[in-house]
Amino acid sequence: MTAPNGDGSPKRPQALRIETPALSPEASRQMYKAMEQSLRELWSVVDGLAAVMPPRPTYYRVTIFGSSRMHAGDELYLEVRRLAQELAAMGCDIITGGGPGLMQAANEGELLGDVSNRTYSIGLNVELPHEQAPNPFVEVLYHHGTFFSRLHHFVQLSSAFVVMRGGIGTTLEALMVWQLCQVGHLKRRPLIMVGGMWPELVDWGRKHWLSADGNLADPEDLEIPVCVETVDEAVRLIHSNLEDWAADAS
Repeated sequence: MTAPNGDGSPKRPQALRIETPALSPEASRQMYKAMEQSLRELWSVVDGLAAVMPPRPTYYRVTIFGSSRMHAGDELYLEVRRLAQELAAMGCDIITGGGPGLMQAANEGELLGDVSNRTYSIGLNVELPHEQAPNPFVEVLYHHGTFFSRLHHFVQLSSAFVVMRGGIGTTLEALMVWQLCQVGHLKRRPLIMVGGMWPELVDWGRKHWLSADGNLADPEDLEIPVCVETVDEAVRLIHSNLEDWAADAS
């Protein structure tokens, strides 16, 4: 029989709590081994799924990489917005990291260029220690917990890549696409670098990767990224690739 409270109502029984002893060193090691084995099996599944690529993308999609630190009204922001606007008018979906800066410029440009409502503005957002909310121009949003999964998603979705001015993150994304093109995992998907900072990166690679001490890359690897000065040149290159892509379907 439960004893009553002062007001006559029955007392609620207290939850039973049992203190759990700490794991022994041996039990901790066994738990770690089990987790390590599970992770290896998980990576095997991920690798297997990653190898399953559609024989031909249904949509032509252009990923635009660039700095999150630019602001609306900056000259480069306006240029990236115009780039995406022209690509959307050609029928290209636009993909970005979904955040602020040049990513927002590209997603905004897609909406301006999509007058026939036939393309999409896609954002692949990633969780960061400092919160990065998706920009308001993203129509289709994907959330990622890691940069690894997001980078892989960029590759799966994209028919072409345009790299604008950016920092460490943008450079990482550009180099990843470059390597996948180098090893043949990506074929006929142009990597276009726009602006004055990227030829210096390619020249650095030419100087240090191709040297008298022994080549660390093949000369043709340095021809993979196409460096241009303006977004108009990038648009022309994408237009040519889009025509080839469309011709393959006929």
